[in-house]
Amino acid sequence: MIDYEAEYNNRAMVPEHPEIIAGWERDAAAYRESSPCELDRAYGLGPRLFYDLFHPTGGTEARTIALFLHGGYWQALDRKHFSHMARGLNAHGYTVCVASYDLCPDVRIGTIVSEIRDLAEYLWETYRKPIVAYGHSAGGHLTASLLATDWRARSLPPALAAAGMAISGLFDLLPLIGTSVNTALKMDQREAIANSPIAMGIPYGTRLIAAVGGEESAEYKRQSRVIVDFWSRGGIESTLREEAGANHFTVIAPLANPESALVHDLAQLGK
Repeated sequence: MIDYEAEYNNRAMVPEHPEIIAGWERDAAAYRESSPCELDRAYGLGPRLFYDLFHPTGGTEARTIALFLHGGYWQALDRKHFSHMARGLNAHGYTVCVASYDLCPDVRIGTIVSEIRDLAEYLWETYRKPIVAYGHSAGGHLTASLLATDWRARSLPPALAAAGMAISGLFDLLPLIGTSVNTALKMDQREAIANSPIAMGIPYGTRLIAAVGGEESAEYKRQSRVIVDFWSRGGIESTLREEAGANHFTVIAPLANPESALVHDLAQLGK
């Protein structure tokens, strides 16, 4: 029998996570100080509905805008922890939006998904560029949810968000129901299914890279494998990659390195 509580308790699996998170904050603050950026831009009326925009530092300007979505199980952290996640793509000519969103238990997961879709629409209306999305953990879930959106139903270009990289993403939310993660989420079965990307339909015409750390739990590896298998069988260009030696917290470190393989593959998604 699978111990879902243990499988999804990333902080218990990585005891040094406080030092890693503190390092994120330091590196993010340093990047905001050193890079050309526009901070605290609103995309909605809520107190957390803001994004920071980081401008390219090298390369030919990309035809797409990149959107980074942070993790924290939809109930913790914000964009200010992750400014440096723009560094890698900035060096490849990308403008990068690093966004915050409302958190549970103040809102439901479905509200967060709607907020990120509204953000994507706002970015299109503001910058007139399609989006390549990338996110970590809960942000991986939101990345896949963006790709699975029916943009035509919103009278928007069907390829508004047609490519993404979901890192340590969550695509099947049902296993979380019986865990402590759900204390703040308060999901029932119907809500978990409705907000699981694997139940949102096949997003034809999209491309997905699902990355996961080699030191992550079996459940996190299963999550990435399932979305790639399911979408690939539906004709979607989906790739699974396992980052050797990386745990749930270190797996995103290469995003700050313009020369990393992860950034290289991500940059190719937007071309």
